[in-house]
Amino acid sequence: MARLRNLLLLGGTGEALRLARELYGHGRVRCISSLAGRTESPEKPPGDLRIGGFGGLDGLSEYLATEKIDLVLDATHPFASQMARHAHEACRLLGIPRAKLVRPAWVAAPGDRWSMMPSIAAAAVFLRFHPAQRIFLALGRQDLGAFVPLSEEETRPRWFLTRSIDPPGEGVALPKGEHLLARGPFTPDDEKALMQQHRIDLLVTRNSGGSAAKIAAAAELHLPVLMIERPPLPPGERLDSVGAALSWINLHAV
Repeated sequence: MARLRNLLLLGGTGEALRLARELYGHGRVRCISSLAGRTESPEKPPGDLRIGGFGGLDGLSEYLATEKIDLVLDATHPFASQMARHAHEACRLLGIPRAKLVRPAWVAAPGDRWSMMPSIAAAAVFLRFHPAQRIFLALGRQDLGAFVPLSEEETRPRWFLTRSIDPPGEGVALPKGEHLLARGPFTPDDEKALMQQHRIDLLVTRNSGGSAAKIAAAAELHLPVLMIERPPLPPGERLDSVGAALSWINLHAV
């Protein structure tokens, strides 16, 4: 009987969770899901699971070799650029097939008021000269510190709405305003009501793709959006759906 192929599924996204469910009990693949551990109570996928970082490129390479990983499917967040680079480099060095599942990016529709920003830092600088006063930062906790100075300006302090699944924790700098604890998914009506309740006049978000509830709400309210562009991806095969990822895995699990 042929040995099961060991697949390392780098997760943390809804697509990775769906993949793990599809692969559970697969006759030719043993799926090991890996989560970074940034969320206190993540929705856990079925099957084998590891939580926490690998310790950089060297640590990931050692793990792949020690666990006899045959395939790597990177289904991390589109902005998890360091993990994507490390996965590419470790698999290149070890000769392990790797693919990146990349959900399609959002595209502005006619009438959308987007300003494209190359980075979080660029968005914070841009806001110094923007008239918006009450801003919804739909960003990760690690990105919020860049906006703290804007909330502390003497002449025109801005008010910020922020949101996360877990409490920010010690050492996480939050701009002045209101911080909500909530877990999605959110509907466009949810997001519209939230923005109206807090009199939001600008949305800052990353082009993560996937659920576009906040984008639809901003469009309906005719709000301007600062859209953070995705970081570049490393070379290698790219897949745009869970179905395409399953086909790639099945192709290599022989």
